[in-house]
Amino acid sequence: MAFKNVGTFDLGTVGGQAAKRGNAQAFAMNDAGIASGQAFLQSELEKRDMLVRTPLTSFTYSRDIPIRVGGGWAEFVSAMQVGYGVSGGSGDNLYHSGGANGIPMVQADFGKGLYKTHMIAAGTRVMWIDMQRGNMTGRNLDSLLRDGLRMTYDKHMDENTYTGFSRYGTYGLLNNPDVMVTSAAEVGETSSKTTAFKRKTPDQILDDINTAILAAWAASEYDRDAIPNHIIMPYEQYNYLATTRVSSLAEKTILTFLLENNVARQNGADLFIGATIWCKGAGVSGKDRMAVYCNKERYLAMDELVPLTRAMTGPNTAQFCYDTAYAGNLSEVEVFYDQTMLYVDGI
Repeated sequence: MAFKNVGTFDLGTVGGQAAKRGNAQAFAMNDAGIASGQAFLQSELEKRDMLVRTPLTSFTYSRDIPIRVGGGWAEFVSAMQVGYGVSGGSGDNLYHSGGANGIPMVQADFGKGLYKTHMIAAGTRVMWIDMQRGNMTGRNLDSLLRDGLRMTYDKHMDENTYTGFSRYGTYGLLNNPDVMVTSAAEVGETSSKTTAFKRKTPDQILDDINTAILAAWAASEYDRDAIPNHIIMPYEQYNYLATTRVSSLAEKTILTFLLENNVARQNGADLFIGATIWCKGAGVSGKDRMAVYCNKERYLAMDELVPLTRAMTGPNTAQFCYDTAYAGNLSEVEVFYDQTMLYVDGI
């Protein structure tokens, strides 16, 4: 086969050799490459970091409330409750004798509570061109977008759990209007009284926690199954308890001291103390709030009736892309026994 000579063009001498320009002018070369007598594609001068860094965030909702999965696309969640009564009361009225002509009758008062649900929907869009480029880079754009969608869903779940949505008239764990609100006990001299944990002794903090537990338990008629077993507070207070020793001579932190000596543990309950960002400023007048409650499905829950689901995917020729729709169905926070909860402000 014969090759046709298309000619050469002298560019002068580079590195002791004659440079020729033909089709070579289409290649990009930087000054450093020319000066050293070597030419590199700019993309080959990069070291690729394969880790994709996602936004920093946190979610704690799954830890602080029982989540029940299933139920479908229901518009409400209902819960049946019953109250009992007996004529004359359950005291000495139950005494009976052989000549009596009647007995007190127990009656039941049934009620059904309804809790709101709401559907959520969001979508992702992947351009066709970007899909083809992804085949070259090795990155899956659809997977990255799904991660972002899941993060959006978790943030929605977090807000739904702790505060609800005022736009739709729902409440969460930290702002239920039926829950009793108290203030932490004041300590110190008259001119410098405080309720903050940082200015209290370990015994005074323990007294605040025990007082809250006992108040909620007393409102539940000291039902041993309803002993409050879950406490959440802001990170600032929690980290102070977790890192400060009881005294300069002790090795235990205040948190360990609280977990070992609280009244719930002495009555058979395993107390949990944790932190969440939602407690910061959640109290009256923007005070930091501590929530004390019984974290069991019998007393409160949230329904994930339809978890986040990939509903449909279709090509969009007008936009030259693929669109995917996701949907789910969630309930508001369902508090079945509000007397098992208590808010303590000013910690």
